[in-house]
Amino acid sequence: MNERSIRHVAVVGGGTAGWMTAAALANMLRAGCRVTLVESEAIGTVGVGEATIPPLKLFNAQLGIDENDFMRAVQGSFKLGIEFVDWARKGHRYMHPFGQFGADFDTVPVHQYWLKARSEGDETPLDEYSLASVAAYRGRFQRPSRDPRLVQSTFDYAYHLDAGLYARFLRDYAETRGVDRVEGRIAEVLQDGEQGLITGVRLDDGRQVDADFFVDCTGFRGLLIEGALQAGYEDWTHWLPCDRAVAVPCSSGGEFTPYTRSTAHEAGWQWRIPLQHRTGNGHVYCSRFIDDDTAAETLLNNLDGKALADPLFLQFNAGRRKTFWKHNCVAIGLAAGFMEPLESTSIHLIHSSINRLLALFPDRDLDPLAIGEFNRITAEEYERVRDFLILHYHVNQRTDAELWRYCANMQIPDTLQYKIDHFRRSGRLVSTGPELFQNANWLAVQVGQLNLPERYDPIVDQRGIDWRPRLDSLRRVIGEAANAMPTHGKYVRKNCRAEPPGH
Repeated sequence: MNERSIRHVAVVGGGTAGWMTAAALANMLRAGCRVTLVESEAIGTVGVGEATIPPLKLFNAQLGIDENDFMRAVQGSFKLGIEFVDWARKGHRYMHPFGQFGADFDTVPVHQYWLKARSEGDETPLDEYSLASVAAYRGRFQRPSRDPRLVQSTFDYAYHLDAGLYARFLRDYAETRGVDRVEGRIAEVLQDGEQGLITGVRLDDGRQVDADFFVDCTGFRGLLIEGALQAGYEDWTHWLPCDRAVAVPCSSGGEFTPYTRSTAHEAGWQWRIPLQHRTGNGHVYCSRFIDDDTAAETLLNNLDGKALADPLFLQFNAGRRKTFWKHNCVAIGLAAGFMEPLESTSIHLIHSSINRLLALFPDRDLDPLAIGEFNRITAEEYERVRDFLILHYHVNQRTDAELWRYCANMQIPDTLQYKIDHFRRSGRLVSTGPELFQNANWLAVQVGQLNLPERYDPIVDQRGIDWRPRLDSLRRVIGEAANAMPTHGKYVRKNCRAEPPGH
């Protein structure tokens, strides 16, 4: 190890963010760098991030975690997408599926032929050209094929999980690989008076944890990045006005769906996430338009089963830190920023920040170029996710409630307006650079929110191919492939059934 190498990293804060970070560091740093995680059992974690998106499979694979073992440990189920109910207008629903629409039979995207068919009076929903959507609505699941010639290779999947159990699973992984856990509440963040570097944290019992580098996973409080280093916060509540959530688990009831459901209410929306041992539920809402008691009542009146705990209330402001990495401290998870769980991005933003930190891992000289690159890419990622979330709110036809009228009429970022305008004109999907949500994601939500194009791409009429039977064949083959899958419940029971809680 070089004399300038980082020799000790302290992860401050546990929960999903802390233990994901500690596990990844333990897996990567094998040349004598110590990793310590400091957390207090007296401080609760948010612990309601129960839905994920497909890239989490990559994080687990990087750690060498067997997927079935993971699913059993977290009481998991599979997720083919998110169903949005009453978002575009009351009585309307659509699926945002994982994977592509159709299978390419031309250089022109399949959805452009769907738009041409629609212009000729065909009312087939776009959902019927997505294997993930069709399988989800029929309650079916199997893992995708690796053969790109098969339509069964065109979809993707993610997980529903118990966030507390995931953190516990990763704690076992990390501690097995040498991570030291220190129990205690932070009383003081210690700094070098000359440079402002963090030198350690002092616990309320007087013990001190010193390190060369610190990862702030202290949640909304941001004890290091904000409390000590005053990184600043960029508030986005004028675009994402929901600022509260109330969450409660309930006994399993209704369908064991291989998808998350998001149902719009008068002043927000409700999530439903089916796990093996219970169903996760929450109501995200705007306190300007509804009070806490009414929000909780709305949630409790719309559960599939008996509530298993008292409602847990959370407060937040959508936005991000102005600086994610400052001096020898980087913020990950809720300490870095918050965007409501509408598209299940919270755990992914932890994952991507960890990967970025490892790619730009410093020595004790703390190269400002690396720090600047981390901050630049992270800011861009947050802003592009932000735009995708705003799309759901802004493009709506609801006139029945003040929140939805506000969102439909608010000024939005130019970057988002540009995408909306291009799609509305001729169904073209444009982007200014790499981003988490790809063309198929934007397509699903633009169409689902009824931002329907004025016409299809003019290149369609220049192709001169017999597209109609190919489009019909795609829909038939997708339906047959979905019907051939086992039910979601049967697949879970056969491959990754968890023991009942307390077993």
